[in-house]
Amino acid sequence: MKLQKTIQSECRISGKGLFGSKEAKVVFKPGPADSGVVFVRTDVPEQVRIKAIAPNIAERSRRTTIKKGAVSIETVEHCLAAISALEIDNIIVEVEGPELPSPDCSSSEYFRVLKGAGLVEQQAARKEFVISEPITVSAGDACIYALAYADDRLNITFDLDYGGHTGIGRQIYSCRLTPEGFERNLARARTFLLEPEARQFQARGMGAHLSPRDILVIDSDGPIKNSFRFPDECVRHKIVDLIGDIALVGRAVRGRIVSYKSGHSLNQQLVRKLYEEAERQERMARYGTDALLDIRQIAKILPHRYPFLLVDKVIEIEGDRFIKGIKNVTFNEQFFQGHFPGTPIMPGVLIVEAMAQLSGLLFAQTLEHTGKLAVLLSMDDVKLRKAVVPGDQLILTAEAVRSRKRTAQCRCKAMVGESVVAECEIKFMLVDNEKI
Repeated sequence: MKLQKTIQSECRISGKGLFGSKEAKVVFKPGPADSGVVFVRTDVPEQVRIKAIAPNIAERSRRTTIKKGAVSIETVEHCLAAISALEIDNIIVEVEGPELPSPDCSSSEYFRVLKGAGLVEQQAARKEFVISEPITVSAGDACIYALAYADDRLNITFDLDYGGHTGIGRQIYSCRLTPEGFERNLARARTFLLEPEARQFQARGMGAHLSPRDILVIDSDGPIKNSFRFPDECVRHKIVDLIGDIALVGRAVRGRIVSYKSGHSLNQQLVRKLYEEAERQERMARYGTDALLDIRQIAKILPHRYPFLLVDKVIEIEGDRFIKGIKNVTFNEQFFQGHFPGTPIMPGVLIVEAMAQLSGLLFAQTLEHTGKLAVLLSMDDVKLRKAVVPGDQLILTAEAVRSRKRTAQCRCKAMVGESVVAECEIKFMLVDNEKI
């Protein structure tokens, strides 16, 4: 059994962010067992903790950002790559600033500082996700595959194809992720930009503190006022970015990743799929079902009971932002006795009620709402698009539009297969359970 690890002592790093050019200070602290990698933004009025997992990824161009509410931490991939390569499972990363520093635009300084802090084993089994079935994502001619592989580590092959650019060309690199291999072959590989991209970035005020001596700016002849640390430094850095992105699966990944021309956006699509599959496998192992919440757990949260409990299970939750659940519709439903005996159709108002109940489950996930109920306040833009009949399976989703201390609002949808059967926006009042 592999044990979890954390760092032995605190360590620090500081510098300017790659994109925003703002000074930032980072303090790494040991994390308790089973806590994972947690970033803490300390320069905001109330500290915000953001766990480094796929549901917290924010959409950004050319970098990886994690976010909770309105607070984000930019460019976490180089730090996460070093944490992953050193096989650190639990760590607290306190960040004073909106973006992590990017010393020499590589992962090298993060690796050096964390390695110097020492590692210590913890009395808990390491979480691992072993890829057993192929998972693929693609966009245009770029693609990335997650494959089963007979090895106890992560293996990566990256095909970087700049065939039309003589300064980079086509570079292919394969590696087996180990601490020693990462330190020797990957950590020092730097972020790179084509010369026109660098001009565009600085015209938008990004990376204003950098010159070609600080970051690889490449024209048709190669690096400008700089030189490669490796002949194939560009593809090696792409692998560093990919390792940092895969760390957002939230546990060690075992298998093989094959990538062709992928970047952060495509990497993150794969990471979300890997995360969902890892969570599903763990639910199956623990509960014997792939449900995040089964009917027994739902009944502990919602006050509804037969014949009015209209959510059978919850299969996906993204923090306090999104939830997906299932309602199986059978001929035994009580409402089919009168609606209508000859042509049984699920009442539209009950489909809306099912969406409202799912929304209540979403808001119950937020700690500040524990002990409160989401009571229906209003419904807007209700559309019933298709009849729901016995044998259908309703796929219900609810996305939080806003959530405050006393009120909340959700955008909801109900589907059967690929067809939308109902949608609406629902507002709730959040009230104490005892006052109902």
